[in-house]
Amino acid sequence: MFTNLLSSIVNSLDCSPWGGAAGRGIRPVFHQPMRRSLYTPDERRRRDASPWTIVQGVLAPAQFVVFLVSLCLVSRYLSTGTGEGAATASIVTKTLCLYAIMITGCIWEREVFGRFLFAPAFFWEDVFSMLVLALHTAYLAALLSGALDAHGLMLLALTAYATYVINAGQFILKLRAARRQDDGWHTAGLGLTS
Repeated sequence: MFTNLLSSIVNSLDCSPWGGAAGRGIRPVFHQPMRRSLYTPDERRRRDASPWTIVQGVLAPAQFVVFLVSLCLVSRYLSTGTGEGAATASIVTKTLCLYAIMITGCIWEREVFGRFLFAPAFFWEDVFSMLVLALHTAYLAALLSGALDAHGLMLLALTAYATYVINAGQFILKLRAARRQDDGWHTAGLGLTS
């Protein structure tokens, strides 16, 4: 009985696409549920009704602007050796923006998909987001502890920024997929085929 309860809990939290590699049995493909669209109709309704959707829509481009400014300041420091204070402040600001978007994104994901992280629709984006968050946090830890000199800190920041760009690309692709799905629903509602 306890084993069944534990298995039920683990299965409800598990959304890894590689069950066999994790030690779980592999079900034949024809028994696995197929998720053809990014949002179910209920998830779409919750997404559209959530105030966190607007918050994410504001924070994402704001964070990108902070990133661009910071990238310029970090690049200037690495090429000229001047502006360390401005570059450092911009990296800290970018990291705080990242924390804000991650926390509000978790709340949004909970409202829309019923879990704070790793919803099947955003599984790989969330996995990569953890790497982005870890690198930004490592920057703060190195800055506060003095573990790296200014040059090392800037290189760590650039590494964090590279992962951020990849992650932002993942989310842009998901946004495009959601728009295509929404367009398909609007077209279907008009009796047209898409």
